[in-house]
Amino acid sequence: MNDLMGKVALVTGAASGIGRAIAEAYAAAGARVVIADIAADRAEGAAADIGQGAIGIAMDVTDEAQVEAAFARTLRDLGPVDILVSNAGVQIISPLVDLSFADWKRMLAVHMDGAFLTSRAAMRQMIDSGRGGSVILMGSVHSHVASKFKAPYVAAKHGLLGLARVIAKEGAAHGIRANVICPGFVRTPLVEKQIPEQAKELGISNDEVVKQVMLRDTVDGEFTTLEDIANAALFFAGFGSQALTGQSLLVSHGWHMQ
Repeated sequence: MNDLMGKVALVTGAASGIGRAIAEAYAAAGARVVIADIAADRAEGAAADIGQGAIGIAMDVTDEAQVEAAFARTLRDLGPVDILVSNAGVQIISPLVDLSFADWKRMLAVHMDGAFLTSRAAMRQMIDSGRGGSVILMGSVHSHVASKFKAPYVAAKHGLLGLARVIAKEGAAHGIRANVICPGFVRTPLVEKQIPEQAKELGISNDEVVKQVMLRDTVDGEFTTLEDIANAALFFAGFGSQALTGQSLLVSHGWHMQ
């Protein structure tokens, strides 16, 4: 399953964090990787670091024209996409009663609109190529549970489950699978930023946020690692049949079990 030789994989939000770890794992498994990120210089720098034919492309996943242009360049330079990882994301911590409508819309645009636009573009190439493919959406444990101060994030991550299930049903006739990875807390810059924000809202220390909020319900008090998520992404990308589609995989040290 870890052999992606000859496959073309496009990963959004791939200049750093989870996206970069997945892109590196895919390149090591033989895929030609597109590093898509909102910042062109960061995307190109990450692609240069990864090497092995990786290319960096600027993409704001909420901008339909940029998404379409990025997929067109991928087709031209590398060929049709076989694997999409819709990973780009942002986080805003706020009580619902204080949350601005602009922030609500921004969160849903990045997570939901971005997943829709990139999935649609990938599916079109997968159908035209006749090779099928794998669409992987980056959910969260918050695709299954809720937490305070994360209303748009929780709503969007729940929505990704529904989107993946529709892609799985519509894509089946074309050999397209769709699944959702649901990480627990991974100590990325996005999570580091949340720690003081949560501490302020809850009136507790940063250490207490980590122990009492982020890792309290795990079985071992440990953060999920970048390698954990990259391995899950390899598993979904390399799985060889429609037996595994429309599913979500929790990678959370037992924070949530189903």
